[in-house]
Amino acid sequence: MKILAIETSCDDTSVAVLKGGGERALVLASLVASQEKLHARFGGVVPEVASRRHLETIYPLIELALKKGKLAVVKIDAIAVTTNPGLLGSLLVGVSAAKTLGYLWNKPVIGVNHLLGHIYAGWLGGEKVEYPLVSLVTSGGHSEIILTKHTGEYIYVGGTRDDAAGEAFDKVARTLGLGYPGGPAVSKIAQTGKRGKIKLPRPMIDENNFDFSFSGLKTAVTRLNGKPADIAYEFQEAVAELLASKLFAAVEKYRAKTVLIGGGVAANRRLRDEVAGLAEKRKVKLIIPEFKYCTDNAAMIGMAALSRTSSLKGEKYKWYNANVVTD
Repeated sequence: MKILAIETSCDDTSVAVLKGGGERALVLASLVASQEKLHARFGGVVPEVASRRHLETIYPLIELALKKGKLAVVKIDAIAVTTNPGLLGSLLVGVSAAKTLGYLWNKPVIGVNHLLGHIYAGWLGGEKVEYPLVSLVTSGGHSEIILTKHTGEYIYVGGTRDDAAGEAFDKVARTLGLGYPGGPAVSKIAQTGKRGKIKLPRPMIDENNFDFSFSGLKTAVTRLNGKPADIAYEFQEAVAELLASKLFAAVEKYRAKTVLIGGGVAANRRLRDEVAGLAEKRKVKLIIPEFKYCTDNAAMIGMAALSRTSSLKGEKYKWYNANVVTD
């Protein structure tokens, strides 16, 4: 099956073209129009500004993706699009574009949950998943742990009670005067920081649950005196330890055979190393997407749609919902 995928949940406009089915797919084209520089002067994403830029970018990007993917409209079997969660105005642009083209081209449209997209980004590398699977989705807006006992079943087992890890990185970067986006900025300066110079708390790390809290950690940073590099080092250590410890507590409870991390914070090398070490120690299979598939992208949305629906070849315009996440 050949699918056109659209992702506009936040500030990146992304379009991809994929070919495949089930848990296997070939990415024919994957394009991302970043708004990073546009929002940098504000120190964060401005929703209305993001929506307007999506409007300007979406259709030219779709045309370019089809061209790069060497795929004619008549060869498309379906269109996939992010429906939730995300910024309402940004989501509206993507969903409206997908439904409009689906109607005009008479193609089925598949709505995909953004968090499932980050999980299925792990499938883009061709890795075979052994179940049960425990996934950590961590980004600027999300920090959740999801259990998958078999394909198509997704159970929420824990997550942040206040701020997401990525949002905490952004706020800490702003406090330290490092600019936006915060994740790469904190990670870069942390490389020159020294262990033991600063001590930060690990909120909720000893509680018997799979939840996180990063609000207090951010507040603790604002009260520190020290070199920015040392503060950044300790903050990154704290976040990596918190995320990895809760993730592997879930791995042990549910006897997972595979562990996966996805989302923008999954691109953090310190977190990747921490998770890799624990996975090797506990002898579980580890899947981490390529760096380009950790941040928001349409390829992961297309992969989720291919995995969540049977073949739609020859089907006419109709709305399909691929969102199935339960508590």
